[in-house]
Amino acid sequence: MFGSIVGLGGGIIIVPTLVLLGPQLTGSPIGHTTAVGTSLCALIVTALASTLSYAKKKRVDFRSGWLLFVTSGPAAMVGSALTGYLKDGSFQLVFGIFMLLMAALLVARDYIRPITRKWPVERLYTDQDGVGHVYGYAVGPALVIGFFVGLISGLFGIGGGSLFVPVMVLLFRFPPHLATATSMFVIFLSSALGSSVHIWLGEVDWRIVLALVPGAWIGGKFGAYVATRMSGRGLMWLLRITLGLLAVELIIEGAAKL
Repeated sequence: MFGSIVGLGGGIIIVPTLVLLGPQLTGSPIGHTTAVGTSLCALIVTALASTLSYAKKKRVDFRSGWLLFVTSGPAAMVGSALTGYLKDGSFQLVFGIFMLLMAALLVARDYIRPITRKWPVERLYTDQDGVGHVYGYAVGPALVIGFFVGLISGLFGIGGGSLFVPVMVLLFRFPPHLATATSMFVIFLSSALGSSVHIWLGEVDWRIVLALVPGAWIGGKFGAYVATRMSGRGLMWLLRITLGLLAVELIIEGAAKL
C-alpha cells in the first residue's frame, strides 16, 4: 500500500523487514540475497496491481515508462547479479546508509522546487480536474537515470521508485500523481527482469513469495485507490520516519557484523 501510494514499490520496506526479522518470521535467518530476490518477485505483483489501477484512470505515461525501462531493465539484471558479492554485514550497512539518504531525499523534495528548464521532449497531462500540466525530458539524461536506478533496484531489491519519483518530479516536472503511476509501471517491468536473475541463481524463497503475494496485490490496488483521493502528506511523513528507523537498525547491525 505504501509503495503504491507514493510510487516506491514497497521493496524498501520488504527487504529490511526480511533481513531483520527473518528468525521471527520463518524460524531461521534470511540471507540478504534471498531477501532481495524474494522482494523483487513480490514487487512484480504490487507493481502490476498498481499499474492496472492507475492505467484505468489514464495516469500512466507508457511512452516515458518504456524509455526509462530501456536501460533500467538490463541494469536491474546487472544489479541482481552483483547482490551476492556483498557480505551480509556490508549489505546491511550500505543498504542502511542508502535508506537514510532516501528518507532525507523524501523530506527534501517537499522543499525543492522543480527546475524550470525547457526540455527537448515536452508532454502535456490533463488531470481529473481539467488542469493541464506541462512536463518534459531529454532522452540522454532519461536513459542514464534509468540505468542508475535500475542498478540500485536490482542490487537492493527495492524497485527503484524511491529514486524515480523524486527525479521525475524535480528534474522533469512530472505531476506527482503521474510520476507515481509511471514509476510503478517501470518497477513492474524492471522487477520482472531483476527477479529472473535471482530465480536463476536460486535466491528466492517461494514460501515467502506466496505469503506476500495476496497482501501485495490487495495493497497495490488499495494504494492506487487511496492515492487518487488524498495528497498523501501524512502518509509520506510516516514513511520517512519508518525508513529512518529501519535504516538506523540496519546500520547498527551491519557495522556489528563487520
